[in-house]
Amino acid sequence: MKSQRYLTKSRFKLGMECPTKLYYTKKPEYPNQKMDDKFLAALADGGYQVGELAKLYFPNGHDITTLDYEEAEKQTLELLKKDEVIIYEPAIKFKNLFIRIDILVKKGNQFQLIEVKSKSFDVNEERPFLSKKGTIQSSWKSYLYDIAFQKYVLTSAYPNASITSFLMMVDKNAKCPIEGLNQKFKVIREANNRKGIKVSNTLPKECLNKKILVQVPVDEVIQLIYGGIDSKEEKERNFFEEVSFLATKYESDEKIISDISSKCAKCEFTCSKEDEQNGFKNGFKECWSSQLNWSNKDFEDESVLKIWNFRKKDELIKKGKIKLIDLNEDDISPKQDEKPGISTSQRQWLQVEMAQRGETKPFLDIQEMKNEMDKWIFPLHFIDFETSSVAFPFNKGRKPYEGIAFQFSHHIVREDGTVEHAGQYLNTKQGIFPNYEFVRQLKSELEKDNGTIFRYASHENTYLNKIYRQLIDDPSDIPDRKTLCEFIKSITKSNSSNSEKWEGERSMVDMCELVKRFFYDPYTKGSNSIKQVLPAVLNFSAFLQEKYSQPIYGSPEGIKSLNFKDWKWIEWKEGNVVDPYKKLPKMFQDVSDKNMNLLSEEDELSNGGAALTAYGRMQFSEISEYEKKELEQALLKYCELDTLAMVMIYEAWRDILDVKLKEEKLAG
Repeated sequence: MKSQRYLTKSRFKLGMECPTKLYYTKKPEYPNQKMDDKFLAALADGGYQVGELAKLYFPNGHDITTLDYEEAEKQTLELLKKDEVIIYEPAIKFKNLFIRIDILVKKGNQFQLIEVKSKSFDVNEERPFLSKKGTIQSSWKSYLYDIAFQKYVLTSAYPNASITSFLMMVDKNAKCPIEGLNQKFKVIREANNRKGIKVSNTLPKECLNKKILVQVPVDEVIQLIYGGIDSKEEKERNFFEEVSFLATKYESDEKIISDISSKCAKCEFTCSKEDEQNGFKNGFKECWSSQLNWSNKDFEDESVLKIWNFRKKDELIKKGKIKLIDLNEDDISPKQDEKPGISTSQRQWLQVEMAQRGETKPFLDIQEMKNEMDKWIFPLHFIDFETSSVAFPFNKGRKPYEGIAFQFSHHIVREDGTVEHAGQYLNTKQGIFPNYEFVRQLKSELEKDNGTIFRYASHENTYLNKIYRQLIDDPSDIPDRKTLCEFIKSITKSNSSNSEKWEGERSMVDMCELVKRFFYDPYTKGSNSIKQVLPAVLNFSAFLQEKYSQPIYGSPEGIKSLNFKDWKWIEWKEGNVVDPYKKLPKMFQDVSDKNMNLLSEEDELSNGGAALTAYGRMQFSEISEYEKKELEQALLKYCELDTLAMVMIYEAWRDILDVKLKEEKLAG
């Protein structure tokens, strides 16, 4: 007998993203590339702890923990017979709809539906959910549609009840009432890789009296959704019709055909050729094959989905211009801007042109890169930070999601080409606020000379701005506050979060911007992530291949390293250099390769998923001293490779320029 197929709130959310995904979800033949380790996800963002604190705001509730739909509903119905009751995770069913509400409070005929989210909320905003045009802001849409769905199901199941709906979120302006709040909610791994939260039995009353979570009424916004006036988009079906449509199709296991679009680039229902050969199905390819009549060979050609930072992908898709080989210059309209190097649109067209020509050699703007390099002062300093930002602060008086900078790595390149791993910092002690000591250590690394400092993307600049603000606002006695602030200003540019405006005389050079303006390698397929650029330069640079194929890294006569010994970075597999990140020790022994890869993926807008997860594991999970030491060693190696990667990219560029200058000298 087939079990009932219900549209749950997670499936409703999936269907709102793309209705076709409802057909693929939870089917083992369609691999899902999103993280499936709940314990790991809890460590990555710390959000699951918020749900446990929310329960403490509503004490003496009944927790329904069973995962069985029928049993959960049975327990819920029994509890709802009471005139007054609080239930955590109650199961509510209506026809082919099924939800588990985070917290349900019943008082007679009055129901409070409370959905708990780890998202931060500013209580001072007048219209936090709406744009100036009165439509729902895109950043809030998924949260509000989620609770709108829950209210619809609860109202349908209990039509005579009076229901008020709330989002309970983290108050971004609240201050932590105690030391070590984060450690009061330990994340533990349960059976089948599920997460659990172990709440301390010594939680002080201040945690409940001085709330850092806020309960926000959302019924007015839900009514906008129900009325179809939450956006300016024309919709084929209203909210209730959409719910019915998705539920009916899911119940009958019928695939909904959705138009292909730029959103397909992030489809999780995809897999490798090897997986396909082993019998797995690729949902992304199924969609595109059915609508474009493509064969497997068509997927070998690059598509418009890969064009970097291009916002007209949907226009081209609607015109039937899907492959890069189908595009012409007018489709991109490249235009020069006033900055050195190539503009965004010129780089986009360069990517298309190189794909059309089958070009494999990288592009480097020799003259502009030389102009940049001529400005640099030796020794060159390459730095990388690892950071964390979690809902529950580690220290009293700190705000939710305040930035924590817990690690850095520092490489130096001298004028004669000598490379050394010069320094590092790592603080993983529980409950310690490391930021000021972090800056002190960084200052001691960089103040010995006036050499140019490099970062990759905006992350390091952003975090130093945050720490500057923390230093300015901190009421406690910090003897070297002024010195630390002056140092931060000397190597950074102010950002929008700071009312002061400055640009330091040693403001860090952003290597990611150099990549965007002066360099493109077809191997990266449009990505500017250092995780893609590093393998690219290693595969084309004979200089790097010769230098790092020897075990010189961490050897007495070779390159100084603080964490590696006699290490050889260059190895070959099937004609390509093995990604150096794949050679590092596995950071988590109890984590699948798939989930580790997902944690390690990053682009220029995000940073260090694996590192912040490791930090979270040491801060608010139960871990042995041995495991902690192993994680610390892995963190040191990962961060060291991040700055070495920057060095290698620089060395590859330097070698190209030197070769070109020699050629010009011989020709002249």
